Amino acid sequence: KEDERFVETYFEKYGKETYLVGDAARKDKDGYFWIIGRIDDVVNVSGHRMSTAEVESAIVSHRRVAEAAVIGQADEDSGQAICAFVTLEGEEGEGDEKLVEEIRGHVADRIGKFARPKRIVWADDLPKTRSGKIMRRLLRDIAEGRTLGDVTTLRDPDVMSQLEDKIKQEQAQEE
Repeated sequence: KEDERFVETYFEKYGKETYLVGDAARKDKDGYFWIIGRIDDVVNVSGHRMSTAEVESAIVSHRRVAEAAVIGQADEDSGQAICAFVTLEGEEGEGDEKLVEEIRGHVADRIGKFARPKRIVWADDLPKTRSGKIMRRLLRDIAEGRTLGDVTTLRDPDVMSQLEDKIKQEQAQEE
């Protein structure tokens, strides 16, 4: 009985040549696929449940955005707020407040106002495993001020210290 359910769930839903693994991917301009995360990563903003992949997809469809990783961050007003880590297309460094508002509006147009990122953290790169998967767990730890776990599986562990520094600078400016 369990074998039948397994086959139905993973192999028959989309046809005999395709099976569901539960990961989301994006195709780059060269035709390569990049695993971006689990499709079951969900945030709940004021009762609106949405996939992080859905919000990431809306963000990266902005002409200046190269890559984005979205996490849910604890928020007093909405339960969770969307925090987006964003890299810019063909440029290093940070966007300005105008670009922040552009991206928020872009997401609102594609999904709805409830999906706008409350916080955008500019990044030169995102923490990825050697296979290219973004480590959202580590981004959650940084955003919420927790001690980082194991970073030895990252392609470039220095990315984490750069992001930690950005978060600390951001918090110092808020104080």
